[in-house]
Amino acid sequence: MNLGQWIGLIAILLSLYILWQIREVLLLMFAAVVLATTLNRLAKRFQRFGIKRGFAVLLAVAIFLAGVVGFFWLIVPPFAQQFQELTNQVPKGFGRFNSWLDALRTRIPDQLVPYIPDINGLIQQIQPFVNRLLGNSFAFVSGSLEVVLKILLVLVLTGMLLADPIAYRKVFVRLFPSFYRRRVDGILDQCEVSLEGWITGAFIAICVVGLMSFVGLLILGVKAALALAVLAGFFNLIPNLGPTMSVIPAMAIAFLDEPWKAIAVLILYFIIQQIESNFITPVVMAHQVSLLPAVTLIAQLLFVTFFGFLGLFLALPLTVVAKICLQEVLIKDVLDEWGNNQRKETELVIVSESTDDNWTSENPDINQEQSIDDDILKQE
Repeated sequence: MNLGQWIGLIAILLSLYILWQIREVLLLMFAAVVLATTLNRLAKRFQRFGIKRGFAVLLAVAIFLAGVVGFFWLIVPPFAQQFQELTNQVPKGFGRFNSWLDALRTRIPDQLVPYIPDINGLIQQIQPFVNRLLGNSFAFVSGSLEVVLKILLVLVLTGMLLADPIAYRKVFVRLFPSFYRRRVDGILDQCEVSLEGWITGAFIAICVVGLMSFVGLLILGVKAALALAVLAGFFNLIPNLGPTMSVIPAMAIAFLDEPWKAIAVLILYFIIQQIESNFITPVVMAHQVSLLPAVTLIAQLLFVTFFGFLGLFLALPLTVVAKICLQEVLIKDVLDEWGNNQRKETELVIVSESTDDNWTSENPDINQEQSIDDDILKQE
């Protein structure tokens, strides 16, 4: 390679390194773009009813903030109360279990007594880990503060993008060569439509899962049924792993009443997950966004490895956008045109050669001069 090619290769590698270092910032920017796209679409729907742009945007933002506040209002107080009760019940449960083990030691042969676990010994072994956890409370607070700052950053970026989305879109399109800008604008339109389809499908799935969870928990008589149902619907945004995350607090709260309720909640959530994965998602998501299940799972593993929990949460919208870009840019614009360009060049050469032959045959003087030149070369 010459010097220019080496410089280009170094520039590409340096750019990839910089992008990797700021990957978390890029992911937060993408989250802001997804949220701004959702609110912008909602504002456009309000504009169809004759509402002005500014008021429509404010109405969309107000609905979003009301949803966030309502979510935490439904989730935090019942969970705080139930988990406070859980912390009170756990020591009592350990005491009852320890008494049951003491009674068991008096009824079994002496050879089997050493194999019976000692609760007090286990508590003493766990104590250092508890102290270490309490000692890391400052790290937990600082991590929580970091999360709050990231959420504020996403909200501020969303507001900026929502204020004038066309201006930011024009700036992004101008980063590409002039001959490709119209194509990039069309690809952005497809990404926006696909994101809207994913949001619509996800909202339908959330409502259905939340409603089924609420009805089932009410029938079982589990406390904080509404909060648990809202949490189950929210975690449904994370396919494959979300239902597992939502069943843990539900089983813990159900266990406070009766142990059999925890098992019943596990069975309930398993049935709801089967209905969601086999009926709701194939019908809704296949109509809105055509994504293969294996592709979704692989994308989750990749994004959670590279970006952590935020990557897991944004795995589906990232996959939707990546699918559009690969399909339109790599497949249609590069791979599909690869052979066509070579074929066009071959046809152009053939046409040019046939044109030269026809032009020579139509000009006998040229043929005569060519024969003279050939005779001269033979003589030399």
